[in-house]
Amino acid sequence: MRTRRGRTADLSGRMAEEAVLRLYLQRGAQMLATRWRGQGTEIDLIVQDGPDLVFVEVKASRSHADAALHLLPAQMRRITQAALEYCDRHGIGEVAMRFDVALVDATGRVDLIPNAFGEL
Repeated sequence: MRTRRGRTADLSGRMAEEAVLRLYLQRGAQMLATRWRGQGTEIDLIVQDGPDLVFVEVKASRSHADAALHLLPAQMRRITQAALEYCDRHGIGEVAMRFDVALVDATGRVDLIPNAFGEL
């Protein structure tokens, strides 16, 4: 039962990430990576949006409010560190970075929160 729940959650997460990626691509962003794994955590999506390198955390739940509750400050710090690691590994120097959060509800509606972590 637990394994099935895990697979269902993984599939649900992938579907949410795909929906969010489609939204960014429709807006003209370029996909750089999905589910990029750093030493401390995974970054769901990395896109180039104009001059900005955007690191996107996707949270899915029954409602956008419930999804937002799943993002904690410790995870935001890990994602920020992983973003710096991504830049270091790819030889990216000084660049405008943005950390967006995408909330996906049970119906698949996406609410993008640009620059949710502030600027680096």
